[in-house]
Amino acid sequence: MQALKPVRDTLDVINGKWKLQIIISLNAGNRRFTEIERSIPKLTSKVLAKELKELEQNSLVKRVVKDTYPVSIEYFPTEHTKTLGPVVESLKDWGENHRKHIFGSPTEAEKSE
Repeated sequence: MQALKPVRDTLDVINGKWKLQIIISLNAGNRRFTEIERSIPKLTSKVLAKELKELEQNSLVKRVVKDTYPVSIEYFPTEHTKTLGPVVESLKDWGENHRKHIFGSPTEAEKSE
């Protein structure tokens, strides 16, 4: 089972309820902590700070401190983060197909999500 270790390594980096959502938010252009936080319902400040730190440690987020008054901090996806694009797209497609498989055709409300 040569796939087990690489898959486990991948899940160790992006696993959890929030990491991929944070990456998607960053890729959508949200840069400031509050922008990211507002873009993801139910994500707390404490958890966001922890997740951003872990993503930074894994070279998926770059934290930039701007020398302004007051100091501002922005977060950017790294070049390495872009390699997750096909993974996220595949997960999105799988999720849509799984939802159809389980629930049938999506309702109009689900189509607008």
